[in-house]
Amino acid sequence: MPQTPEQLRQAVELYLDELPLHAALGTLAEPVRYALGGKRVRPVLCLAAAEAAGGELARVMPAAAAVELVHSFSLVHDDLPALDDDALRRGLPSVWAAYGEASAILAGDALLAEALRLALRCGGEVAAELLEATLEMIGGQQQDLEGGHDLAELHRHKTGALFCASVMCGLKAAGLAPELQPPWRAFAAELGLLFQVVDDILDGDGFVAEVGETQARQLAEEAAARASARLDEFDADTSVLAEIVAALAARTS
Repeated sequence: MPQTPEQLRQAVELYLDELPLHAALGTLAEPVRYALGGKRVRPVLCLAAAEAAGGELARVMPAAAAVELVHSFSLVHDDLPALDDDALRRGLPSVWAAYGEASAILAGDALLAEALRLALRCGGEVAAELLEATLEMIGGQQQDLEGGHDLAELHRHKTGALFCASVMCGLKAAGLAPELQPPWRAFAAELGLLFQVVDDILDGDGFVAEVGETQARQLAEEAAARASARLDEFDADTSVLAEIVAALAARTS
């Protein structure tokens, strides 16, 4: 039987706790590890997709961790005074507030480099997928700084790209045939949209500011329905992924 999302999350936590960082990082290892908080939504999604495709978790785990490290890198840099200027992250001092701006910049750099080292363990296709998503995410952040861009396009890059990578890195690490991958990418795109719209509903900005809360909730419901419909098309046990879709649609934090 496939593992539950909570079992997958616990496996990710254990792997990250024991993850060896490059010795040359020295004292920078402390802020790097400090940055690795969170709910592990993306690595759990990576592992669940891989399991649905028949992959072995031990083989896919480096890819799942790589996705989480890229996510953490983006948050460390987003919190910096030059960008969002957030002194708190998850109720605790953000990395720059705890360790200083210079160390936060370097910690973010280190997280990205360590992520690529992990992805390469799973092969060039996985690393290429993660690199593409990282560049899209960075481009989305620049669009956000500039303003005036289409909100759906912005979030497709800033948020959706890494959700797509979470699914696709898991599938590629599991060895899913290329011709079977496109429908999965479409599923992942719906999941990224769902996550972002719910995020905006919780924060009262983004899609809520653009179309209103009622319409934003409808957008979230429609994205969740499309994601669930995509899962029904796959010749695989997608029960865990369906549970993830439902949890993302219903989340309150």
